[in-house]
Amino acid sequence: MDISSTIEFAAEPDRVYAMMTDPDYLEQVCEASEATAYDVSVAGAKTTTNRTLRAPAAAAKFTGPDLPVVEEVSWGPDKGDGSRDGALKLTIPGQPVTMNGTMALGRGGPGTRVVLTGQLKVNIPLLGRKLEESAAPAVLAGFRVQQKVGNSWLEG
Repeated sequence: MDISSTIEFAAEPDRVYAMMTDPDYLEQVCEASEATAYDVSVAGAKTTTNRTLRAPAAAAKFTGPDLPVVEEVSWGPDKGDGSRDGALKLTIPGQPVTMNGTMALGRGGPGTRVVLTGQLKVNIPLLGRKLEESAAPAVLAGFRVQQKVGNSWLEG
């Protein structure tokens, strides 16, 4: 299932990139997403968050009450104007769920626009498409949490 969303920040792209690769910002995103446990790591231009979230009702009967989510973003080089692209991989360990996509960070909106595009896949025969449709809002809500936390981060 195709997923896409856009968030915007009132700051220049280089400042938004610095924020999105800052461990403190990533920890705040985990806390704002109501993760019951999390771990954050940043290695150069690669960020990894491991979060344990409450499973949505539609998924809980398959996953149990907790849902481990691993999100990795590998950012490419600055294109000369602060913009850059990131490869996104989201997995749920032990479950046949993946999302592969891109995050394009560049000038736009009030300063910087980050566009998420990806392919969410639940590899379960017959039920996969329905589960993708029920999981998509949670994935998009997680992206919007980055907007909310980022706005506060940039103001402070």
